Amino acid sequence: MADLLVADALEKVYGEGDAATRALKGVSFTVAEGEFASIVGQSGSGKSTLLNLIGLLDTPTSGQVLFGGENTTALGRKGRSRVRNEGLGFVFQFHYLLPEFSVWENLTMPAQIAGRTLSAKERDRALETLALLGLEGLEKKNANQLSGGQKQRVAIGRALMNRPRLILADEPTGNLDTANTATVYELFRRINAEVGTTFLIVTHDRAVAQQTDRILEVRDGELVQDVRNDYV
Repeated sequence: MADLLVADALEKVYGEGDAATRALKGVSFTVAEGEFASIVGQSGSGKSTLLNLIGLLDTPTSGQVLFGGENTTALGRKGRSRVRNEGLGFVFQFHYLLPEFSVWENLTMPAQIAGRTLSAKERDRALETLALLGLEGLEKKNANQLSGGQKQRVAIGRALMNRPRLILADEPTGNLDTANTATVYELFRRINAEVGTTFLIVTHDRAVAQQTDRILEVRDGELVQDVRNDYV
C-alpha cells in the first residue's frame, strides 16, 4: 500500500530560551492508505500535539508532514485548509452537534452555513451515510433528542460527508459506555473495510488501541513504540 501520511522528524517547541518546552522530539512514521492504526499515550505525552500537526491544525517547529505526497508544511494557511477540508475528517470525544438543529441539518452543515441548496450528489451521500451508520428514520430528530451513542454516530457521519481519505479520531469513545464504545469501534471497522477510509485513533486507553491493527506509542514527546497488533 502507498503511504498516505508521512510524519518526518517532527519537532514542536513552545516558548523560548530556558522556558522552552519540547513537546515533540523528532517523531517520524508513515501511515499507509487503508490502515487502521492508533496513537496511544498518557496525558502530557505529546500525542495531542502530534494530532494537531498531522491534522494540519498547527505547524511544526521543524520537520514536515506529507499528505497524499504533498508537503503540507510548505503550504500557507489557505493551502493547509484546502488539504484538511478535502482529505481529512475529525471525530472528537465530544460530538459538537448543534442541539437546536436536526440530524439532517447537522450532517449537511457545510451547505447550511454556505446558504446553498444541497446538490443531488450531496443528498445521495448524506442518505448513504445515514444508512451506513444505522440512522435511517432519525433525519428530522433534533440532536438533543438523541442518545449519546446516536449523537456520536451523527458526528462520525459529519466527518464522512466529504469522504476523507483519513479520519483522525481523538478519544472518540471517551464519553460513551461500554456498549456504545463497541458500536463505534465496529462502525469504524466497517467504514474502513467498506469505504477504504484510513483511520488513526488517538487514545490513552490501551484496550481501545489493542483493537487496532497497529499501535504507535508516544511518551515524553518521542515515538517509543510502533508495532503491528497480534490480537488476532
